[in-house]
Amino acid sequence: MNEAGENSEFKRTKLLVVDDDRKLCRLIKDYLEPMGYEVESAYNGPEGLEMASDGEYHAVILDVMLPGMDGFDVLKQLRRVSDVPVLMLTARGEEADRIVGLEIGADDYLPKTFSTRELLARLRAVTRRAAGATRTEAPDAESEIIVGNLRVNPAARVALLEDKPLTLTPVEFDLLISLAKAKGRVKSREILMDEIAERNYEVFDRSIDVHISALRKKLGDDPKEPKFIKTVRAVGYMMIPPGAAIY
Repeated sequence: MNEAGENSEFKRTKLLVVDDDRKLCRLIKDYLEPMGYEVESAYNGPEGLEMASDGEYHAVILDVMLPGMDGFDVLKQLRRVSDVPVLMLTARGEEADRIVGLEIGADDYLPKTFSTRELLARLRAVTRRAAGATRTEAPDAESEIIVGNLRVNPAARVALLEDKPLTLTPVEFDLLISLAKAKGRVKSREILMDEIAERNYEVFDRSIDVHISALRKKLGDDPKEPKFIKTVRAVGYMMIPPGAAIY
């Protein structure tokens, strides 16, 4: 048995590929399964949505252009019932597509010209971020963070706004933790990228801004009159301490 096959982390990784290109699905399956991934495929939007909603997958690779229902609609409906990490694929690679996908809850984006090594690296990144939701930690490893009526529990990976749970993607939750821990101090985009992604975002360096925008919407935050997240022009973002004056 090879080294990857002995790795229990990969043995537990169940992956769904939603793409009508059966040849590509087979390529991904043939590349990942020897490394311990369990790969299933769906070839149209409705089938992919049903499988992704009902199956206990660690990640979903989702094509934008699908018969029956496009990838954006699949993702919108999936996010109503699941926070499973989603890596979107597009043949077009247009920035507008990437922005839309990230805004509605995609964790990362990859053009269909990807190399298998890049796919694996990005897949590992999104599943590693999501793994924090099930990882067992010591009860006192990370204390609850309170910012006004927002409470964030890093160990349990739970965020409550006015005692109501927020449904956040793994990236959004990691951004929230990073900003909440540093409340009152500015975090640059570069530092946020390093902290939440553990890799380089050269392919799409506006992704942090898009994820922040999505996080703000879920917090009910107005960028012009922020209660939680302030944009520091040309620098980055800051979590506003309760009672602080905003300039």
